[in-house]
Amino acid sequence: MSAITDSDQAAPAASTDAKATASSVAKAASGPAFAILMMISVSHLLNDLMQSVIPAVYPILKDKFQLNYADVGLLTFTWQLMASILQPLVGMYTDKHPKPFSLPVGMACTLTGLLLMAFAESFGVLLVGVGVIGIGSSIFHPESSRVARMASGGRHGLAQSVFQVGGNIGSAIGPLLAMVLVVPYGQHAIGFFALFALTGAIILTRVGFWYRDQRRAAKGKPANAAKSPVEQAVLVRSIIILCALIFSKFLYMASLSSYYIFYTKETFHVSTPTAQLLLFVYLGAVALGTVAGGPLGDHFGRRSVIWFSILGVLPFTLALPYANLFWTVVLTLPIGFILASAFPAIVVFAQELVPGKPGTIAGLFFGFAFGMGGIGAAALGALADRTSITFVYQVCSFLPAIGLLAVFLPDVRSKRVTG
Repeated sequence: MSAITDSDQAAPAASTDAKATASSVAKAASGPAFAILMMISVSHLLNDLMQSVIPAVYPILKDKFQLNYADVGLLTFTWQLMASILQPLVGMYTDKHPKPFSLPVGMACTLTGLLLMAFAESFGVLLVGVGVIGIGSSIFHPESSRVARMASGGRHGLAQSVFQVGGNIGSAIGPLLAMVLVVPYGQHAIGFFALFALTGAIILTRVGFWYRDQRRAAKGKPANAAKSPVEQAVLVRSIIILCALIFSKFLYMASLSSYYIFYTKETFHVSTPTAQLLLFVYLGAVALGTVAGGPLGDHFGRRSVIWFSILGVLPFTLALPYANLFWTVVLTLPIGFILASAFPAIVVFAQELVPGKPGTIAGLFFGFAFGMGGIGAAALGALADRTSITFVYQVCSFLPAIGLLAVFLPDVRSKRVTG
């Protein structure tokens, strides 16, 4: 971690980016740049909408290409490998060499991947298509998170919430649009979603000009040193703890987002449309929690929100596997809201611990979260095959107890944190 900081201080481009960040913080009195934040949020919505189309069209691809479950798993592995592992690497590179127009390039990658999927005539081309879509996501998340921080006007938690809620909404409506646009018309209709990518590229080109102008305006202005407010050992321990909290949060959320429909159908014998409606109620709570998490962190402190949002959900998760249908629906509301409030606070808290590295931190946590969601869904599915979906929820109900680790996070509210 110290090597990263040293290289950052040594790189002129990184210094310029730090100046841009310092400049944006200095403008806090004028408030956040809400127009830019909304553009980034809408772009996040479009990005995650297109990402969520991939698993939604698996049944169509499976039938056309005569795929087995191992082939489907390879598609998911390729997509998630590109979308998760590359993110921190992209973030580290752009922290040293900021690229304002890398955002529309990321959308262009997604557009290319969608067209490859839409017109693929072989399984190999499908693999390339999902991989290119994953690369697009890897480019998008670190840089867009950096722009959200620059546009925050000092209200970093609020900016992260606005940015992230777009992704939540996109993930929720993507499968619905796939059902309307792709299921009736087949594989080639995946190309319809390239229009969303083109729209996102146009929006992000405008954001790129703003980003470039911010960096130019910051040239020659003094910048605060990118120094962590905590000692190296505390910093390493804190990052490990935050990753553990991400693990518990996203593994539990994977159990709901991936299997809640099956759980309600098998346990309460509801119809598929009713089960889908219940899932959207939960996803709505997740979206509200994402919006609330950042501003709450700005007001009460990130550490307090992290502590509450992970450990505070434990009573509700413990009760869920034993509740009737009514209370199951009721319990998923605080579960979704409280758990979702954690992520904006975690990202901003980590960026405060590692100032001057917003892209690296965003890439690390977005990539880790994405990977945990995918790997967790696969692992929980295997466990459900061997036991039952009810047993999966009983096991997962204890995951928020990992939130006890938050007691070891440092309190940096009273310390000057920049970047």
